[in-house]
Amino acid sequence: MIETTQKIIQIGSSQGVTLSKKDLIKLGAKQGDTLKLKVELVSVNDKHEKLLREYDVFVSKYGQTLKNLANK
Repeated sequence: MIETTQKIIQIGSSQGVTLSKKDLIKLGAKQGDTLKLKVELVSVNDKHEKLLREYDVFVSKYGQTLKNLANK
């Protein structure tokens, strides 16, 4: 069993959440397996929400540059 907090994201014309490869390995799950999920909405404080928005802006602006640097 894993416990994780994920943000709802746009996936094509739908919205959804993703699971990290690390968590899937921990579960022993792979593509095509069926998972049982229990979901609850998490209330995030304003400072945390602001930090997440700033991070999203940073990644959208500099994400490719950071990937290029990591691959050098």
